[in-house]
Amino acid sequence: MMKISSFCLATAVTSFLLAGSAFAQTTPAPAAKPAATAPKAATTAPKAATTTPKAAKPRTAASLECSKQADAKGLHGKERKKFRSECKRNASKAN
Repeated sequence: MMKISSFCLATAVTSFLLAGSAFAQTTPAPAAKPAATAPKAATTAPKAATTTPKAAKPRTAASLECSKQADAKGLHGKERKKFRSECKRNASKAN
């Protein structure tokens, strides 16, 4: 009698422990798309062509010349930005 109740108790505990993984949350399978719909990329324009963070302004001759001078001096980063800013300011004063 004791052996049967111990076996039943062990079986019940094991069942509860193993059942926990059966009820664990899983990621759902992706839904199938209907065959009649067109691909999304074909219906929309590319993002690069439709959105630009800043409007492209044509570069002035002074800006191009200041960039060439900064390249010749090997300037990069903050130093380049500062040099170009002063160079363009001086170029606008000369005109």
